[in-house]
Order: sequence, then structure tokens, then C-alpha cells
Amino acid sequence: MTKKISLSVIAVLLSVVGFAQQVDYELYTLDNGLDVILHQDKTAPVVTVGVMYHVGAKDEVEGRTGFAHFFEHLLFEGTENIERGEWFDIVSANGGQNNANTTFDRTYYYETFPSNNLELGLWMESERMLHPVINQIGVDTQNEVVKEEKRTRVDNAPYGKIIYSTGINPYLFEKHPYKGSVIGTMDDLDAAELDEFLDFFDKFYGPNNATLVIAGDIELDQTKELAEKYFGSIPRGKDVSRIKIEEEPIEKTIVATEYDDNIQIPAKIFVYRTPGMGDRDTYVLDMISSILTDGKSSRMYKRLVDDEKIALQVLAFGNTLEDYGTYVMGGLAMGDADLSELGTSIDDEIEKLKTELISEREYEKLQNKFENRYVSSNASIQGIASSLATYHVLYDDVDLVNKEIEIYRSITREEIKEVANKYLNASSRLDLDYLPTPKDQ
Repeated sequence: MTKKISLSVIAVLLSVVGFAQQVDYELYTLDNGLDVILHQDKTAPVVTVGVMYHVGAKDEVEGRTGFAHFFEHLLFEGTENIERGEWFDIVSANGGQNNANTTFDRTYYYETFPSNNLELGLWMESERMLHPVINQIGVDTQNEVVKEEKRTRVDNAPYGKIIYSTGINPYLFEKHPYKGSVIGTMDDLDAAELDEFLDFFDKFYGPNNATLVIAGDIELDQTKELAEKYFGSIPRGKDVSRIKIEEEPIEKTIVATEYDDNIQIPAKIFVYRTPGMGDRDTYVLDMISSILTDGKSSRMYKRLVDDEKIALQVLAFGNTLEDYGTYVMGGLAMGDADLSELGTSIDDEIEKLKTELISEREYEKLQNKFENRYVSSNASIQGIASSLATYHVLYDDVDLVNKEIEIYRSITREEIKEVANKYLNASSRLDLDYLPTPKDQ
């Protein structure tokens, strides 16, 4: 669950849009192992302070799922110097906003303040790292919050098993923790003892498993002194060791049916397992998604929605994670259209990508879209801060904030065809019929 307090003035100041430009940054490491990234931008008098911990749902053990997401909530409970329930009041009273989010691979907390409150943001995040109060009342309170979130955002969300991958990943992963879900199971959280939560914090939330990012209207030398003041004395945590878990290739179509109480329109879904973050092929697949379903002029939209009128909507997107990714495509059936008919038309469009080069005009349009997306991603201090932390923690290459657009620019029409042939094969995918739950069930 994400938590946010927003002020309209801050929101306006964060919407600083400009042309694609170099993002200057400085990366260094404190003696306790905390990586620090600084980015100075005096366009607006705001500053974002964020901490990304390299811990997510994939770091949990069998029988104790949901811990990383649970801590996203738990670490707002309070600290030795911040009273329980006061976190959001402090942020709001000082003209700021904050948020947090969790994936399979990392957890990210941040505050954005007027720049004269930089020190407050650093103090609050250092308090979260050094002095969190983890007690039974906090665990019990957040347990109920997470249960409600699971009910409303996951269990009762239309097409939630696709959006949150709970109806996808168990078919594509047999060994890897990606087979589970970020939110975990309530039975696991209910069964967990307080000592287990304390142990989880001690294992993963030390400075040597974290990256502090400070971006915005800052003075670099002063900010370095403040980072050392608030984080330098925090003791180094345990060294985190991870075992790389490899899945066997999928060599036969996985055919499955999933039911959803919250929908009335069935969907045909194809899903492929893909490489992890940083692999060049994931960038090419991103472009393939755009070709197939990005906008009303995209190939699948024009064919299935406009021409054949067998789909209400189409989709194609990648969910790229640190170790592996998934690539999802499909369509929502229009009226009485048969799902097999949708599947045939989708496969036909895939086959065209595998056998014919996209046109020069389509290629130019594609490059323009990704150039615009790049500009938008670096249009706010919050966006830049998140990108800097993500590229460092998950890609081990902060300079991707500047270089990633060059990867997209270098992708050729021939490469698009090659990657389509490499991954988009019926024998190595999940073929999913996603249906409304029958009324008699």
C-alpha cells in the first residue's frame, strides 16, 4: 500500500517539464556501507529524500510471505523520537508529501519537502533506519491494514490476477520466489511472531543494504555533511547473501484458466517468461509492446478493436524484475467473440513481427514515443530521485539515467524481428483464458 500526503503547491513545483538533458549526480559510500546519490537541481525550491532498501518479496522464506510489503507499512508506525501516528502529521505540517512502495526486489521510502526542510527529511529517514519501534501493537494494527488492502486492491480488483500477476506467475515460475505475490498471504502474516519481524528488520534494513538519494535544490557540500551527520553513525548491518535461483526453460505451452468474481468481460492472455533487468532484450520487448498496443494506431488495436471488432481493448506490457521478467499480451473480448478467435488474431500479428521488418515510418514513430517518454521520466525531482536509486540498486549502473535512451535509439528494425522470434513462441508461453466466475459458483 502506498501512503501519501500531498499539497497542491508542491505538486505544481514538481511538474517541471523540460527537454531531455543530462542528469548530473554524485555517488559515494559512507563508512557503514550506505550508498549516497546526490543530484542538484535548482529549478524549483524542493528536495526529495529517498531511501531504497534492497529487499522485496523475493527475499522472504516459504511460510512467511508478505514481510517486505508489511514493513512498508510497519516502518511508518513511529520511532524512538517520532511518536506513533505522528509521521504523516510532521510531513504535512512542514509542507511536504511522502510515499512508499514495495516490489519483489526492493522497498522505497521518500519525502518531498520545500528545500529549507532538507534536514528534516534526512532526520526522519535516519530515524526509520536506526530507531524504528517494532512492537506488537504496531504489528497488529498494520496486519489489519494489509488485510484490508488485500481485499480491496488485490482480491476484489477487476482483472487483479493479471494486474498483480497472482494468476500468472505461479504458472511461469516453479522454484523462484517470483511465483508468489508481493502482498503475500494473510495466513503467513497471522502466524508470524514478533521476533520474526524484528529478525527480518535486522537482516535487511541496515545501511549497507540501502541507498540514500537526495535530489533537488541542495548545496552539495552542505548536503554531504548532513548525510554524514544523520546516517554516518548508524551501525553497519548484516551482510545480505542471496542465492541465484534459475528456472528451467518453458518448452511446452502452459494452458490454464483463471476465474475472476469481479469481471463480466473475458480475456485471452498470452504470457512469456523473459530476462531480468538490464538485459538488452527487455528494451526491445518494450518497443514491441508499443508497436502492438500503444494507442489507437497500434497494430493490435487497429486489427482487433477497429477492423475485426472482436476486442473491447488490447494490452501488451512487460513486467521486468531483477532476476526475470514476464511479458503479457492479450485482449478483452467484445460481445460474444470467442477467445480462440482473439488468440488467432493476436498470433497473426506476432507472426508478422517475426517475419517482416516494421516500416521505416513506424520505426521513426516508435523512436519519437520513447524519446518523449524519456523526457517525461526526468521531468520531476521525485521521478529523477526514484530513477537514480533504481538504476543503482537493481541495475548497478546509475548512469542509465542518462544512457538508457541511447539503448532505445540503438535498437534496429532487424533486432525487433530477431527478439520477437526469440521470445514470442507458442511453445514457451502461458495461454490463459481469463473468465468471469460462473454464477453457480
